[in-house]
Amino acid sequence: MTDNLVLVDDPAEGVKRITLNRPEKRNALSNALRGQLFEALHTADADDAVRVTIIRGSGKCFSAGYELGGANEGVPLPFYTAAGEGQWPRHVTEGWMSIWDLAKPVIAQVHGYCLAGGSELATGCDLVFVAEDAEIGYPAVRFGVPDMHFHAWFMGMRTAMAMMLTGDSISGTEAARLGWANAAFPAGELDERVVAYAERIAKMPADLIQLNKRLVHRTMEVMGLRTAIRVGTEICALGIHQKTMETFLADIKARGLTGALSNRDSPFGDYRTSESSTE
Repeated sequence: MTDNLVLVDDPAEGVKRITLNRPEKRNALSNALRGQLFEALHTADADDAVRVTIIRGSGKCFSAGYELGGANEGVPLPFYTAAGEGQWPRHVTEGWMSIWDLAKPVIAQVHGYCLAGGSELATGCDLVFVAEDAEIGYPAVRFGVPDMHFHAWFMGMRTAMAMMLTGDSISGTEAARLGWANAAFPAGELDERVVAYAERIAKMPADLIQLNKRLVHRTMEVMGLRTAIRVGTEICALGIHQKTMETFLADIKARGLTGALSNRDSPFGDYRTSESSTE
């Protein structure tokens, strides 16, 4: 079933809210879900009544990552990306960075797990507000290379290096302190605080919002962020051919996906791999 993989509502005047709606899969980012998400984002961006959009997750978390189970079988990519080596990382990073190119600001509202592809989606948004106890991480570095290398830009070299060399996560509080997120709030206050901030943005003139959003992103691009992320997709493609990835894929065949993920993370004693097939 691919119906209603995102839910859309209007929590305040000028504010559109998109909710990822695969709670039973910890909002795994399947091709179908990503397609519906981008459609909802584009619809909101073209709506004169909308000034700002919020993305959040249903259930216990924002998103635990990309779909690694069978939900993508027979489902095409939601938009065209040239084929060839590295198509997947080029495809997903093009999608997340396209949020920067929307006219109107997009806010990520993060609670619970925000892992791997989920952290890429949140990073691609213009503003990020998190629950204090959220978990932001990229455990997939334990068998491969990230699709989107954003860590050094938003968290600094030392934290980026630590996360890339261990796959460990950071809390929402730490993410706000390091600069990946704008602010961290108690989980029970997150909905209210994010909508209140979105309403504040909605009071601004729409034409100036668009220009000022673009100014910040263009500055980051002049410093090389978008180019660095694109270069990183080539390193990701190299990671697919490493011995570690070969061993991990063999482990999936032997143990199943959940078993392979549990085997990967058991030495570290983290991540709840038994509940979902996502990264």
